[in-house]
Amino acid sequence: MNTQFKKGVLELCVLVLLDRKDCYGYEMVDEISKNISISEGTIYPLLKRLKKEKFVISYLKESQDGPPRKYYRLTELGKGKKEKLVEEWKNFSIGVNNLLNFEIKNNSGAIKDE
Repeated sequence: MNTQFKKGVLELCVLVLLDRKDCYGYEMVDEISKNISISEGTIYPLLKRLKKEKFVISYLKESQDGPPRKYYRLTELGKGKKEKLVEEWKNFSIGVNNLLNFEIKNNSGAIKDE
């Protein structure tokens, strides 16, 4: 997938995941990678920025598999940001799909472009 596409939607994906439950960094990478291939290195700078902008907070939680893990939680400000991004994404994807569907119809001869 195009790297610019991923950069544009990664913040949205992280906020959506954190709205469902608190997660640690690798957990988010693993979950997002089930749908979009990303590397672990891309998420930590984003989490740092989201924390700086007060969209998330972090805390340490004991792990049964080793040292404590740093979990991230969405703040109320972050929930508002997530809602805004989800709405923008819906409008954006509808617009792109409209263009793509027009192209498909146009290529099949159903609609002629002048």
